[in-house]
Amino acid sequence: MADVEVTERIAAPATEVYDMVSDLPRMGEWSPENTGGKWLGRATGPAPGVRFRGTNRAGWRFWMTTVTVTSAESGRRFAFDVDSFGVPVSTWEFELVERDGACTVTERWTDRRPGWMRTASIPVTGVRDRAGHNRQNMQETLQKLKKAAESQPSP
Repeated sequence: MADVEVTERIAAPATEVYDMVSDLPRMGEWSPENTGGKWLGRATGPAPGVRFRGTNRAGWRFWMTTVTVTSAESGRRFAFDVDSFGVPVSTWEFELVERDGACTVTERWTDRRPGWMRTASIPVTGVRDRAGHNRQNMQETLQKLKKAAESQPSP
C-alpha cells in the first residue's frame, strides 16, 4: 500500500501522458525535486529491468539514486524502485486510466527505507517529513505535467 497517493485528470490521451512520465531524463521539467538523470547501460528508454541514475536537488542539497524500472505498460502503468548505495529507498508508480479522450493519472510513492536510513536521510535531503514533502511535490508534479500535456498539439 502506498504511503502517498495523488490523482490528477489530464485532458490528453493516456499514451501521450505515459510517454511523458516514463521519460525519466525529462522528469526534472515537472518535478520540484528530481532533476532528471540518465539511462544506464544500453538502455535508451523504459522497459522492465532497465536502470536509470536519478539526480535530485532540494535547496543546496544534491543526491543521486539508482532506479530500476519494474513496470512499463504504455498508456497504463509505469513503476520503478529507487535504491541508494544498494539500500532500498522507495517505489514510485504512475497509473493511467483513459476515458473519453482524457486520462486520470495516479502517482503513488511507497517508502522502502529501513528505519536507520529514514533518520540518516534528513541531513542529506533536508526533509524531515518525507511523506508530507512528497505529497506536496507530487501535486506540483502532476499539475505541471497536466499543463504540459494539455498544451501539446493534438495529433
